[in-house]
Amino acid sequence: MVTDLNPARAWVVLGGIHLLNGTAPRGPVEPIVLIQVPPQEVCVPSTTVVVPWARLGSCHVTALKTNGDEITTGTIHGSTLFPDAIAGHPLRTLVGEAAAPGLVPLCYLAADPGGGYHVYAQIQFHAEDACFVRTTREPVGAGAPPEALRWLESALAAHAAAALRLNNHQRYFRTHFAGTELEYKYNLTPQADIWAVSHALLRALTHGDVPGCRPEYRQEFHNAYFDNHMFEVTGPEAERGYASLIPTANGGHVLKRKWFDKDALARREQIHHPAITVQPNGFAEYLRSDLGLQVRAMPPFHRVRYDVQCESMATGHIYSIIFDRCSLLAAPEVVLSQCEMEYRRSRSVVERPESEVLDEMDRLHRWLLSYLSALGLTTEATFYSKLSFLRDTLAERPDLTPLP
Repeated sequence: MVTDLNPARAWVVLGGIHLLNGTAPRGPVEPIVLIQVPPQEVCVPSTTVVVPWARLGSCHVTALKTNGDEITTGTIHGSTLFPDAIAGHPLRTLVGEAAAPGLVPLCYLAADPGGGYHVYAQIQFHAEDACFVRTTREPVGAGAPPEALRWLESALAAHAAAALRLNNHQRYFRTHFAGTELEYKYNLTPQADIWAVSHALLRALTHGDVPGCRPEYRQEFHNAYFDNHMFEVTGPEAERGYASLIPTANGGHVLKRKWFDKDALARREQIHHPAITVQPNGFAEYLRSDLGLQVRAMPPFHRVRYDVQCESMATGHIYSIIFDRCSLLAAPEVVLSQCEMEYRRSRSVVERPESEVLDEMDRLHRWLLSYLSALGLTTEATFYSKLSFLRDTLAERPDLTPLP
């Protein structure tokens, strides 16, 4: 009977980089290194796992050949594993100078409570940490300890089957509901310090206060500030919504379209590329003549936004929680301050149902509403759009109507 299985055990598995990218044939007796680590998943199974080397402490290490023969065992502190993203001295001593230069994290291996192991392929690797995404739908290698390597063939086969996603820049991302924006909004008090609030939320994410979520791996926070020229699209009927023009660094403008009759969770959205070269005094004519739209100019505004990127480690879905402040260029005292939470993309190889995004958004929305309410920043959720804000502003302040 196997006694070396423990559902609360995990390993980072090291091997030659060629096992991931095919730059050399697989040899019969290559080194495979199992580093036993404290479990890093937020749940079993997760979709994404991030392993910070320095936080691992002292780890038991077993070096094997791919035929299962043991080379040696030892103890290595996590902080010494990969200085400068290259195998450090303790690893070199363990596997030998010949094998060490190409040694990288192959995968993260997590014992399943029911037996077997979940395999997570390495997709990013740095001197400080590595990110892994699950490639096996069901546990593999059941009935044997990890040192038996009964899971290895399944792990390598799963990686090869997903190679286009795993081995290419950002192809492990997929997008559900393509062309549709899913977004909850929360109106904030105009005086809200959105810089401080956004960083407080980032800190809460980092410390695990949001169940099952962490900041998106190496994309934790973004900020931007720019002018925005918005036009309400009043016709044709099928085109109703708005057209928004945002400046680019090279002097052009990006056109963003949203189609909707009323504010709602889901709205069709499209960002047009490349940028257009039309300047602000020609926007209305461009929309009318080139796109055939009937438009009404809204007061241009300046937008400041801070994006906290939230990744569900359980599902791999990524959400932006955006704190923004929009003030009219012609009347800076007129301000809309909001928090928005929207689905962005999914870091996953294993297929997951679209309905899961909606269910998870609902849970995250309820947590975020409670969080913001506790800070005294808002009391209810809304779908109140910037177009509605500008319409309402013009109803109260017709003097702000842009010249035709």
